[in-house]
Amino acid sequence: MRIAVVAEQFLPHINGVTHSVVRVLEYLRAQGHEAMVIAPSYEKLGALGSVDTMDGVKVQRIASIPLAGYPDVRVASCTVARMQRILARFRPDVVHVASPFVLGWQAIQAAKNLGLPCASIYQTDVPGYAARYGAPVLENVLWGHVRNMHNSSTVTLAPSTASITQLHEHGIQRVRMWRRGVDTRRFNPARRDHQWRERVGGGRKLVGYVGRLAPEKQVQDLVVLDSLPDTRLVIVGSGPEKEKLRMLLPNAYFVGFLDGDELATAMASLDVFVHPGEHETFCQTIQEAMASAVPVVAVGRGGPVDLVDSSRNGWLYKPGDTEMLRDRVQDLVGDNAKRAAFSSTAYDTVQTRTWTAVCDQLMEHYAQARIVASRARRLSTTAL
Repeated sequence: MRIAVVAEQFLPHINGVTHSVVRVLEYLRAQGHEAMVIAPSYEKLGALGSVDTMDGVKVQRIASIPLAGYPDVRVASCTVARMQRILARFRPDVVHVASPFVLGWQAIQAAKNLGLPCASIYQTDVPGYAARYGAPVLENVLWGHVRNMHNSSTVTLAPSTASITQLHEHGIQRVRMWRRGVDTRRFNPARRDHQWRERVGGGRKLVGYVGRLAPEKQVQDLVVLDSLPDTRLVIVGSGPEKEKLRMLLPNAYFVGFLDGDELATAMASLDVFVHPGEHETFCQTIQEAMASAVPVVAVGRGGPVDLVDSSRNGWLYKPGDTEMLRDRVQDLVGDNAKRAAFSSTAYDTVQTRTWTAVCDQLMEHYAQARIVASRARRLSTTAL
């Protein structure tokens, strides 16, 4: 098959969308399929876009500008006509649109004009972020845009039961489940580093968060853990709230942004992983913690509800109840036997969730999208 992947964000910027796209591309290449990527350029505004490659995959760059207040995030845009020309030259069997919003919307329209099947991946709760960034009046407007995009797609693939329910509640049709895989070779308990633990915690239990330091992640809720006895809070990541959080969490150890093996070592070296963000459609870092045999305490809303089996591989706490968050973390750091049992179950939970397995499912979604699009073309031709 020939797959055109349109990504709102891509390398060199690393986030959840980029990570998923890279894993899909690795799978497609390994299975003998041909892919190309259409993604933002990281050149100065005014560039007409360029072409590069990633491990033999062509990457068509579209000129972009940095997002205000978040310069690492780029916003790319082109005309629908130009997108149609790019797609027509490549002649894809399927257009895979990763977390569409601006560039992805142009790709959805172009694919529809060309009669191409389009699988749109719902991955980011942009309307929900609006309130966290101080613009709650935009939430309904943004949901209108999300509804238009996904209802114009052949199929929408969502990563959790919570996100599917959310999309249905906002009038979005043809939604199917497509979860995310986890790299169990990279993220595993063998990477636990006792020297790293001693340097960071000085013998204390390590309670860690991994992710962007941005309003929608609600990292400020971890203030209730900053002075928890015999523990040290570890913050891995970077973002616009870094300095604010440093002041709010004076006892925490801020590692900064990590990737690859360094991230895997940090993850495996934690005793408990915490995630307070209520707008996660999935939460990949929870799977990475579990693969590292680290139990999880996460908010009981959104993607984490599918991943955390309370009282077995971690704990969920009531949204907004930070005292419950503190109690759940205290429960695990204060009971070595319970923590070991949760760790073992967490590890077992994700061992079958490989990227190969979930991408096999993705190919089934592609095949179904092709059937639906072919049927629509026949009906359109008959009507004419």
